[in-house]
Amino acid sequence: MSVIVELQVPSADFELGRILAVNGLSTVELESLVPTGESTVPLFWIHDATRDSFVDTVKHHPAANDAVAVDVFADRTLFTLDWDANHDHVFAGISRHDGYLLSATGTADTWDFELRFPSNEELSAFTAHCEAAQTSIEVSRVYNPTDPDIGPWYGLTDPQREAIQMAVERGYYDIPRGCTTQELADELGISDQAVTERLRRAIVTLVSHTLALAEST
Repeated sequence: MSVIVELQVPSADFELGRILAVNGLSTVELESLVPTGESTVPLFWIHDATRDSFVDTVKHHPAANDAVAVDVFADRTLFTLDWDANHDHVFAGISRHDGYLLSATGTADTWDFELRFPSNEELSAFTAHCEAAQTSIEVSRVYNPTDPDIGPWYGLTDPQREAIQMAVERGYYDIPRGCTTQELADELGISDQAVTERLRRAIVTLVSHTLALAEST
């Protein structure tokens, strides 16, 4: 039976964390890993960072060829990265042990990962792989999403749960809509774009922890 693990890795301990180095309060949010031939291209959001200086930093890293902006907003930018994930101990371990990346968010110091593995044995093999590569990991939670003892949130973070619960209660998903994302944003104290992204992430997380998990098992 599959398990989900939440863990932290120091940014300096794995290649992608070193490539996507950010400063201050900037954050990196991995959107997906897209296979292209023999390599894997990450799609990721950079929040609250200077685009030009970030791209220059990435281009100067010997393991990365380029970072290209795909979508640009006032407070965030979606990039693709020309980089081979097989050279990264963390991502190579995820692939080798049939793991699935649910989410990954990085800061200047630490990355938070949420991963799903087909069994506890594969998870243990992944952690042993990281230790052998001298990559520090700190596991904060391991659970089976079908176990009723884990609670009802199915992997949702507190902000995601708050946003999607409020959206349902205010009638955002009703026809006609009972509220707008701007009204939700005003109540939550964040931007309209941030509400849209938070709701999208909440829906992806719910599907990944329920429907997608049921199909895989």
